[in-house]
Amino acid sequence: MSDHSDLDFFRGNELVNDPYPYFDWLRERGPIHREPRYGTYLVTGYEEACAIYTDPDTFSSCNSVTGPFPGFPVPLEGRDEREVRDLVERHRHELPFSDQIITMDPPEHRNHRHLLMRQLTPKRLKENEDFVWRLADRQIDELVARGECEFIGDYANPFTLFVIADLLGVPEDEHEDFREAMARRPHGDAAGSTSETMSQNPLAWLYDRFSGYIEDRRREPRDDVLAALATTTFPSGNLPEVIDVVRVAANVFASGQETTVLLLGSALQRMTSGSRAAPRRSAVSRSRRGLR
Repeated sequence: MSDHSDLDFFRGNELVNDPYPYFDWLRERGPIHREPRYGTYLVTGYEEACAIYTDPDTFSSCNSVTGPFPGFPVPLEGRDEREVRDLVERHRHELPFSDQIITMDPPEHRNHRHLLMRQLTPKRLKENEDFVWRLADRQIDELVARGECEFIGDYANPFTLFVIADLLGVPEDEHEDFREAMARRPHGDAAGSTSETMSQNPLAWLYDRFSGYIEDRRREPRDDVLAALATTTFPSGNLPEVIDVVRVAANVFASGQETTVLLLGSALQRMTSGSRAAPRRSAVSRSRRGLR
């Protein structure tokens, strides 16, 4: 088996076409392996992963989006568990995406996750289906008229953006505003970017737009996901501040696109190459940024 100890998992291109030999090599190192380049622990063991995910007192989610980039604001080496926990809470707000649900720890994570419970139901997804079929035809028509296509940027990105916008309840005549705003987003602001210039809040434009939607839904409720989010209370029974709801809505909008774009890109590669390999997140992200 090849030695992959010098491979840069986060920034290298070696695994784009076929990551599986590396994963096999990684498992040979044991269920938890510390890669030398960034000091990140890579977990391949099922029991070990379950233990980590179910122990938020020991393992924080504060850097779950950025990983080793851009690092923690203050040194943590040589600190005991209590000191690290205190430092995480003291400096959490300085990390990118620190106000997003995926970087929160209990009880904040539990409270914000409660806002999403029972919102994206099969019934709502079924109501979204007619729009999805119309959109698929429309996006393909755009590509046929041009005679060429860069799949990720020309089809997968706008397709998933429009689907999620419709699912949430964004008016269709405002969809293009979102497309233009996301296209203008600086490269370093991409979710999961390894750029050292990543801004503190790459979702600021979404926050501003969704704030108006949430305030409107509270004044005049309607039958869409944004209205459900706007009127759902925390487990305590308290109505969240508008910004709390906005953060959840923006996260659903942004992260749903990323996941589905990667899925579509992987599916296309499998169909065209016949390989079991799928493009890694960083490879797809670089492709996307190259289109801007």
